[in-house]
Amino acid sequence: MTPSTSSADALLLLLDKHQVNTLLCPDDVLRAVREAFVLHSDREGRVFPVVREPLATGGVFGIKSGDAQTQGLLGFKAAGFWPANRQRGGEPHQATILLIDPATGRPLCVIDGNAITTVRTGAAGGLGLQQLARPDSTRLCIFGTGVQARIQLDFALRLLPTLREVRYVSANGQRNTALEENFADRCNIASATDRNAAVAESDIVITATPGGGALFDLEAVQPGTHLNCVGADTRGKRELPESLLPRVRLVVDDRTQAQQIGETQWAPHTPSTELGDLLRGKTSFERAPGDITVFDMTGLALQDLTVARLLHERAAATGTGTRLAWPW
Repeated sequence: MTPSTSSADALLLLLDKHQVNTLLCPDDVLRAVREAFVLHSDREGRVFPVVREPLATGGVFGIKSGDAQTQGLLGFKAAGFWPANRQRGGEPHQATILLIDPATGRPLCVIDGNAITTVRTGAAGGLGLQQLARPDSTRLCIFGTGVQARIQLDFALRLLPTLREVRYVSANGQRNTALEENFADRCNIASATDRNAAVAESDIVITATPGGGALFDLEAVQPGTHLNCVGADTRGKRELPESLLPRVRLVVDDRTQAQQIGETQWAPHTPSTELGDLLRGKTSFERAPGDITVFDMTGLALQDLTVARLLHERAAATGTGTRLAWPW
């Protein structure tokens, strides 16, 4: 990231959703997200306290921010969830990322953050599966059929080639033919008729819902299961049944953040390991056959920033985006 050479010729780069989609590449995002976890593990990258508050309009607004001083990286994502957008024909999740020059505090790049949030979360889930799921896993159950559920499944199938069978649970319990058609050439996918049976028969369970409550019964989770939990990202949200966390080997993206807004908020004293420490090799992880493992994903600001930096650099190299004079 190169700061402006003078105050008079400073520019602000704008990247809209179409430009972001053109520049995003899943493999590059995977590398950028891995870098974010490593920076976090090495404490070269910081994540600042999360803002996550309900609005009178019915939405939830949040800010995730952080920096990596050795990388010249500083910025934040303003994001949230506005369920009424569905009635307006829009996406309920909304996000905007701002990269800032850490030397001057001047804005460098404003980026539509929806696709970044989606893909970086999928990449984080994929990294969790690589580290924690049994390598011979063949059956996966996913709760949710929306944008995040689809990207989680996409990365799971990319990174775990042994996966063959996928069962999904929709919000209304009905088939989602669009989801099935999207993945039909990559796996045997079908709607689950019994959510507890689907969990019990699966090696991997992914929960990617709005987090309104426990999605299955405690007894459904069998020894050897791995769970990626995506939906609990706000105080009061949950997807796992009560009393499950004390029985598992718990991995989180950030311990403090998970205890505040993640699934871990329901059992905050559960011992946990941060995924970055596994990726960095600071902590070893050997899965016993009967271990139940959970990756509590709350999303790190550093993930947004490393991916945003990637797009900023690629936009500069390709001439993509709109540049506005921004003198100071």
